[in-house]
Amino acid sequence: MELLAPAGNFSKMKYALAHGADSVYLGLPSLSLRARINDFTPARLKEAIKYCHDRKNKIYVTVNIYAHNFHLKQVEQTLKLLNKLKPDAVIISDPGVIVLAKKYLKKIDLHLSTQANCTNWPAAKFWQRQGIKRIILARELSLEEISEIHKKVPGLELESFVHGAMCMAYSGRCILSNYLANRSANLGDCAHPCRWSYKLHMEDETRPGEFLPIEEDQCGTYILSSKDVCMVKYLNEMKKAGIKHLKIEGRTKSVAYLANVVKIYRQAINLYELRMPTNIRMVKINNLFKELQKISNRDFTTGFYFATEKLKMQNYDTTHHRSKFEFCGEVLDSKKIDKHTWQIKIKVHNVIKVGEQIEFILPLKDNFTIKIAEIYDLDKKKMVDEVHGGQDKAILVKLNKEVPVMTILRKSI
Repeated sequence: MELLAPAGNFSKMKYALAHGADSVYLGLPSLSLRARINDFTPARLKEAIKYCHDRKNKIYVTVNIYAHNFHLKQVEQTLKLLNKLKPDAVIISDPGVIVLAKKYLKKIDLHLSTQANCTNWPAAKFWQRQGIKRIILARELSLEEISEIHKKVPGLELESFVHGAMCMAYSGRCILSNYLANRSANLGDCAHPCRWSYKLHMEDETRPGEFLPIEEDQCGTYILSSKDVCMVKYLNEMKKAGIKHLKIEGRTKSVAYLANVVKIYRQAINLYELRMPTNIRMVKINNLFKELQKISNRDFTTGFYFATEKLKMQNYDTTHHRSKFEFCGEVLDSKKIDKHTWQIKIKVHNVIKVGEQIEFILPLKDNFTIKIAEIYDLDKKKMVDEVHGGQDKAILVKLNKEVPVMTILRKSI
């Protein structure tokens, strides 16, 4: 099974691959559904494609806005650029953009975005005839429905979201953002109004203009906010249904979130591929699920994959489950200074103090927790008792074991 990770910028892409992703998906800001928090330029994209291909990883580029006439010139220019840069596939929603892609792209696969809302096998067969090699399925499908699509259109690759945030609208085709904030979700500029706190009121017809609050507490209500999908316990069921490409959502999330989630799903896929008794495998998978719960989320659901969950997807009480762990740093460099000691250079994101127990989340290796014995502040050029984040600070610590670059640090709070 292929594990696809989001890459909101170049740094996140490197972390995703280091922690176990087989491939990444990303886009240029103006034609992607993640226009904000996206630093990819044509030059940076060229560098990203080379970085992935040098490491035998795949890279997929999104051109998945719903284009208006005034976008078409830019779409054509971008497709010509992609034809030169040669990503492994281009992800598209708009039928008109698919027509242009078939004109300008040579020997580059076309994938249908989840935004295109493919929900049945005749539609899947139609898109296959249009030259689509892979469909990223609509999120509203059950595993039973996906299995039928796979049986009816066996030559078509199927990809589906395995973890992350879900939109309250039909496969993300929402007009709330455009209506409330003049920012179009279908042009990559969603303001996420489904995550806002709302206060509901009713009007008594005998007292026009006088509104009475209903069904809310001091925090209002999050009536539109969906839970996060989490399928780590059901990867085998997804595979049996014909899904061989597992997609993690989160191009706007932090490197800490990305590294943790990618690593956990990499470990889960590896467990499903190993021969072992089912009960032992599920104990290990349940431990991975507990690890996922340490990361901030909106509570978990299996979404539409199982019919029993359809009415349990909304989270009315709060927008977010706050983690009891805090991202406090990332490893920039690691150098052996004597037989038993490594000097670790760390970029600080949140406060780190001498004497604290810090957990090190290593790429593709077991995590470990260790007490910080001393901190050397590279700005102040001296030993300190603590150092705070938000100042782009770097520190040195000494450990009795090697720690690779792109290790994530966290601590309990």
